Amino acid sequence: MALDQSFVGRTYPPTPAYEVGREKIREFAEAVGDDNPAYVDPEAAKALGHPDVIAPPTFVFSVTFKAAGEVVRDPQLGLDYSRVVHGDQKFAYTRPVRAGDRLTVTSTIESIKSLAGNDVVDVRGEVHDESGEHVVTAWTKLVARAAEEA
Repeated sequence: MALDQSFVGRTYPPTPAYEVGREKIREFAEAVGDDNPAYVDPEAAKALGHPDVIAPPTFVFSVTFKAAGEVVRDPQLGLDYSRVVHGDQKFAYTRPVRAGDRLTVTSTIESIKSLAGNDVVDVRGEVHDESGEHVVTAWTKLVARAAEEA
């Protein structure tokens, strides 16, 4: 059954703050195989004009995807998470994520489509630091695969 179009535009409350740590950034950079010194060496980051180490561009996915979970768990929306796959991801940065940032994410459902029996939900996550400065916008596409016929 197709999801309710009236959910398009629904915005969820901001998440609790996520504190970005140097070690988390280092672990993430190592996991994705990116040896950029600005991700692990504060002096290398400062030489590039940053106050501390910065995170690889896709680091923020772990924060925004968790926030998108609020949309997924919304019982009124009725999305069957057991059938969900991650369809796409993109980011638009105002500035890099930095160690010491305390980030909150506000998620909004941008679109709901039904394609070949699959439900496709686009969620926009607006990420701000604790001073309210915009850091990045992340778009996540979730696809709930159609149920198999018996």
